[in-house]
Amino acid sequence: MALISEDNVHQSSNSTYRTASSSLSADQEALLEKLLDRSPPSLPRPKDRFNGAYIIFFSLGIGGLLPWNFFVTAKEYWIFKLRNCSSPAPGEEPEDSDILNYFESYLSIASTVPSVLCLMANFLLVNRVPIHVRVLASLAVMLAIFVVMTVLVKVDTSSWTRSFFAVTIACMAVLSGTATVFNSSVFGMTGSFPMRNSQALISGGAMGGTISAVASLVDLALSSDVTDSTLAFFLTADVFLALCIGLYLLLPRLEYARYYMRPVWPPPLFPGEEQPFQDSPNGPLVAARPSFSPTPPLRPILKKTAGLGFCVIYLLFITGIIFPAISTNIESLDKGSGSPWTTTFFVPLTAFLLFNFADLCGRQITAWIQVPGPRSKVLPGLVLLRTGLVPLFVFCNYQPRVHLQMVVFPSDIYPVLFSSLLGLSNGYLSTLALIYGPKIVSRELAEATGVVMSFYMYLGLVLGSACSALLVHLI
Repeated sequence: MALISEDNVHQSSNSTYRTASSSLSADQEALLEKLLDRSPPSLPRPKDRFNGAYIIFFSLGIGGLLPWNFFVTAKEYWIFKLRNCSSPAPGEEPEDSDILNYFESYLSIASTVPSVLCLMANFLLVNRVPIHVRVLASLAVMLAIFVVMTVLVKVDTSSWTRSFFAVTIACMAVLSGTATVFNSSVFGMTGSFPMRNSQALISGGAMGGTISAVASLVDLALSSDVTDSTLAFFLTADVFLALCIGLYLLLPRLEYARYYMRPVWPPPLFPGEEQPFQDSPNGPLVAARPSFSPTPPLRPILKKTAGLGFCVIYLLFITGIIFPAISTNIESLDKGSGSPWTTTFFVPLTAFLLFNFADLCGRQITAWIQVPGPRSKVLPGLVLLRTGLVPLFVFCNYQPRVHLQMVVFPSDIYPVLFSSLLGLSNGYLSTLALIYGPKIVSRELAEATGVVMSFYMYLGLVLGSACSALLVHLI
């Protein structure tokens, strides 16, 4: 069930030009139409044969986040590699040298800051650098970084642990920045496609999180050597990144993709720029050369997407508060039994696998159901309703508790239910808001709008992560 027709989701760019003809004579209008008639004749919309484009976008979604997910979930590997950092060097205070205790915080900073900066840069490059250059370059850099990290898995770094830490943080910063350019560029490109392709890309990202969660569980159950399992994970990411390069090169060969990737003609005239026709001393009407702005206009995009932007920011804000800082510290009430299901596997199952799988299901549901619509007041209402999830998680068996000693939900079934609800609502509502964004603007602004929607997403995550640190100290 679709709420927005694919035939009218974008405004025609030619309409911008034809508004100038409203006060022209019949001869001038005829000349205007003749000069504007440069686009190819209306073509029948091709079908996505064998769901080829859908599969490619789904795979690109996996490839865009799988390396990052493997990077941050390889917790046992980083503990092994940085184990020598737990003892201070001569003359150093323990709190200055204990890198391992704060490693996840360093990773978070190295991931978030470059992502936001690269999002801003990508917006400025939308009309300056072709999208295929940005996509292929970012994939190549991501692959190179991960190959370096794969090689270092089997290298003995015990004698230069701090240097290895610096290399790791630098690699994380570059990987996050380039992954952001890749994801936002491809998402912006899907803005010119039917919404099912944007949904495929977003669902693919959730699949990447699910795969990494499953891999973590397999590692806990079967691994005897942490470097062997990490090598397998990193090699998988290397292969998938190489596959993404091949799939992206294959995309323009599909007739369906070529139809939607055709360039916008005439080039868009943004507000305040010269009109396409003006008077001339030699005649009443001449064609002026269109003025093409190298930077998309930000103000109209922000104005049109303000409501959806709020939904995305607040959705990811609530999710960022809870996951992973709160949800991963909820322990089983039967932890004292010594069972591996209530000790070793409880958090990976309830906090990671269950959340990511529910998130994937929520995103996939949007392929068939798209309710409420982009301008419905029900959508922000549902988004605000998720605020109630925060106290539900806080009053589970979160440990350690210093200020709030009361546990309101004394059963292991509650974190299972709450994690499912958190993931399902996050996946469904965020996907709706994200895929609606590029559809409520003109086609020539779709890619830039996709980048802006990605910025909303990262802003919500940053705010949520910052507030989660405050909430943890209040529990």
